[in-house]
Amino acid sequence: MSTTDARTPGTDPDRARPAAVVDDDGGITLWTPTARHLLGYGPDEVTGHPAARLLAAPLPVPVLRAVAAHRAWSGLLWARHRDGHPVELGVEAYPCPQVGGSWRWVLLVEPDRRTEERLVGRAFTQSPIALAVYDNAGKLLHANDAIVRLAGQSLARMRGLALEEIHPYPPYLELGALQQQVLTTGTAVRTRLDGAPPGGGGACTWDVCVTPLRTGDGRVNGLGVAIIDVTHEARARRRLLLANEACDRIGGTLDATRTARELVETLTDGFADFASVDLYDAPRPGEGRSADRANATTLRRAHASTLDGCPGTPRPGQSVEYPAGSPLARALADGGLHLYRLDAAGAEDLPPALRAAAVHSLLLVPITARGERLGLATVARHRRREAFDRDDLLLAQEIVQRAAISIDNARRYAHERDIAMALQRALLPCHVPDQRALDLALRYRPGQEGRDIGGVWCDVIPLSGARVALVAGDVTARGIDASATTGRLRTAVRALADLDLAPDELLAHLDDLVTQLAHEEGSDEEHSDAHRPGGRSASGTGATCLYAVYDPVTRRLCVASAGHPAPVVHRPGRAPEPLPVAAGPPLGTGGITFESVEVDLPDATVLALYGGRIRDAGGDGPETVCRALAGIGTADDLGPGCDRVLRALLADATDDDVALLTARTHGLPASRVASWDVPSVPEAVGRIRHELGGLLARWGLPDAVFTTELVVTELVTNAIRYGRAPVRLRLIRDRRLICEISDGGATAPRLRRAGADDEGGRGLYLVAQLTRRWGTRFTPEGKTIWTEQDLPEQDPAEQDLPRSA
Repeated sequence: MSTTDARTPGTDPDRARPAAVVDDDGGITLWTPTARHLLGYGPDEVTGHPAARLLAAPLPVPVLRAVAAHRAWSGLLWARHRDGHPVELGVEAYPCPQVGGSWRWVLLVEPDRRTEERLVGRAFTQSPIALAVYDNAGKLLHANDAIVRLAGQSLARMRGLALEEIHPYPPYLELGALQQQVLTTGTAVRTRLDGAPPGGGGACTWDVCVTPLRTGDGRVNGLGVAIIDVTHEARARRRLLLANEACDRIGGTLDATRTARELVETLTDGFADFASVDLYDAPRPGEGRSADRANATTLRRAHASTLDGCPGTPRPGQSVEYPAGSPLARALADGGLHLYRLDAAGAEDLPPALRAAAVHSLLLVPITARGERLGLATVARHRRREAFDRDDLLLAQEIVQRAAISIDNARRYAHERDIAMALQRALLPCHVPDQRALDLALRYRPGQEGRDIGGVWCDVIPLSGARVALVAGDVTARGIDASATTGRLRTAVRALADLDLAPDELLAHLDDLVTQLAHEEGSDEEHSDAHRPGGRSASGTGATCLYAVYDPVTRRLCVASAGHPAPVVHRPGRAPEPLPVAAGPPLGTGGITFESVEVDLPDATVLALYGGRIRDAGGDGPETVCRALAGIGTADDLGPGCDRVLRALLADATDDDVALLTARTHGLPASRVASWDVPSVPEAVGRIRHELGGLLARWGLPDAVFTTELVVTELVTNAIRYGRAPVRLRLIRDRRLICEISDGGATAPRLRRAGADDEGGRGLYLVAQLTRRWGTRFTPEGKTIWTEQDLPEQDPAEQDLPRSA
């Protein structure tokens, strides 16, 4: 502890603040907010305790003498902060006599002014912002380390000099003029300057603020200068302006050749001396995409600027062969960005035309859109002396990317029907999901040749708890509009299905989405109609949807429909029949609720969902499907059976495309499901953990015991602690091990990353790391938190489980 001798205090009322009151025995009787701010202790932590506990060392002898004589004293003391570090304080103590002859001491405390001064000095010196102080004649008084680095001279060399004497050239002369302006007007000035730092380096951009420093009577007697390096921000802003200009110039039409020309003109307008665009030939129907031709080096010149002195350069429409091993061939093959700085001795790999033009700097940017490689853009400089740098490469990449989207859109527009068909097929499940509840077969048939593709789709979505969602939908529009609307609806259904909503709730949300999209697009419907086949806007597109959820544990099917035909069900030993589902209004009607219907389905029940207008000579609608479905036995392979149904349905050709989804149900045996009612007491967790071990041993899953116990312990503990009764645990052994913990609460858990000092918050993160996936679904009774774990090894009995076609 460092202190001055005890002396008569000289109280500074503007700084000294009451901190504490100490009785004659040294105990603290009062602790003020000032003391709490300085030392971190709350009143309940110190009141009634000896004040000596807060000191870093015993009081010195002069202070003890003053205390014994009941004389006021002051000095510097080192106290101990609550977190352990020492704090230097200026203390003034005043004795106050009390009734009965006792004394109390009132302590006034102020931080040491020297500590503040040191911190202020360090903040000035060590600031990353360049700071300088000038006198009223514009001479440098003081500067921090950042100014020294920027100027490239020592502070001793610069002190006492004006800015124009330190650096007598722009932009520092301009900054010196600004200083004189501020000294004259007394008004602060902020500006941006470009130049090269004297300390070395390339061109830079600085934000400069010159502030007048005033005396107490308002006179300007100095200047404060702050300089911030904003070079990276300024360059990024210039690149953004160029990229925005490219956005306005490129892609105004759905013409790939014109888009290529606009790209070349943009790149050679103040950025490069030469540019060319080479594209793969557009794939014909049935031909592979460009990913299948990754090693091909023959392209077609779409457009190029004039290359002085090289009349033999390929013209638009001519084939271009990239020599094997050349920079162009390598860039096309690896799909990466390439920057080359070349001289006469290092240009052997360049095409002859570029060598003849003495190109010294070259950018090679692959033209890629939606994951498809369309070609290559070559950008070169030979008249400009400045070589390309990394920022130029990134700017060229962004401009080319914008053009790539337009080129790809133009090609898609040119092949509208083929692209629409490919997109429509892509919207159907390319493979059946890995699940056990249903055998599946899906078939799609487009409409007649010469007709636009419609918007039918079917989908299969695995849900939590071994459940499976079946979806069928139909969009009445045609062509790209129908495919785009179908894609949005299918994506929305999948996103909503991930929330584990009931069928009627899911359709209500989907209806809101369609209504909102129609409202947003309705304002420009008249303009859109002029560019859509048949003059129909997307907002005017009608759509229907059917959503069904099958639970193999309960063997129940829950179905809701938004204007879509009901599914047909073929129970064993009974004739096929449509399910009694209320059709409801089509999507986009708004303001109408949907109804769900639940039915029990025995094992081997065959379901049929379809989209599109289905007709044959014998009738129309679900009755036709019933007759066709009667030909499928409960044990037949669904693939060939689905083909037979589709052929029967399409005996009379229809203009619409048709999608058909058939499914055969398989309930989960009771031996693969276990459940517990968990008392809402912490002791129940240990009992559940013990019983889990025995269950998993009987299921032949000893390797899953540790992980499952850890997951169940965390989730059941959270349900007991934060949820509401009743708490229930269910374990399902399907293709994966499913754990479900249900409680009556409605608050969903949130995954967060706990900090290094946090005592909690890691449980759910640990669960997420140990399981394949996890989530929450809400029920009328509360919520269910579920997890899925991969089984350590496949159950041999699963060799006989149903397969999907």
